[in-house]
Parts: sequence; C-alpha cells; structure tokens
Amino acid sequence: MTDKIDKKYLNTDTEELNNICDECNEEDESVTQNLILTGFKLCKSCRVSKTIFPL
Repeated sequence: MTDKIDKKYLNTDTEELNNICDECNEEDESVTQNLILTGFKLCKSCRVSKTIFPL
C-alpha cells in the first residue's frame, strides 16, 4: 500500500520540477533553483523583471 502512495507523490514532485518558467514558458535550469528559494517557478530573467517591475 505504501508503494502506491510513494509513487503518486514521486510523480507529482517530478512534474513540478520540469524547469519550465510559468511566465515565459522557456526551459531554464534556474527555474528549479528559484522554486526552491522563493516558491515561484520563474527563470532568472523573469525573476529580475518581476523584482524591478512588480506589476
């Protein structure tokens, strides 16, 4: 029973860490890093632009 639950959570975690930015839909390595640091799936470029222009 626990094997089925573990696989379910493993699949959802893997889907989140796909390195695709939510803003520009580009694939970048920094997306996972920013997700861990800030909780948002943004690439370096989008993170800087959101910091400077927060609208």
